[in-house]
Amino acid sequence: MRVTQIIADLHVTDLKAAKGFYTDYLGLTEEEFNLGWVARYTSPETGINLQLMTGDATAPEDPVISVKVDDVEAAHIQALQRGYEIVHPLTTEAWGVTRFFVRAPDGNVLNVVQHRD
Repeated sequence: MRVTQIIADLHVTDLKAAKGFYTDYLGLTEEEFNLGWVARYTSPETGINLQLMTGDATAPEDPVISVKVDDVEAAHIQALQRGYEIVHPLTTEAWGVTRFFVRAPDGNVLNVVQHRD
């Protein structure tokens, strides 16, 4: 399993209201996706991105970061073998990703995800 990208999941109370600050002020003008409860914004010049989230729609807890990997099944097996708490089971979501949530020893919850193209 190889990590290919890590994206901050910033919690906001109002996705639409928060969008203006992050797009206008920070220049994250490209909206990669918007599911109504989570949206990713990217700078077209640098590729830097950020996800804004009001709350995860299908998981019991909200992650602090999303970790894209090239093999989510292998990442899941490694987490289990190491005895880490799985907060949200390995699931293929309706929007086309396979993911699970794992709690780091420090208590942070990570969304480990693989996009299915």
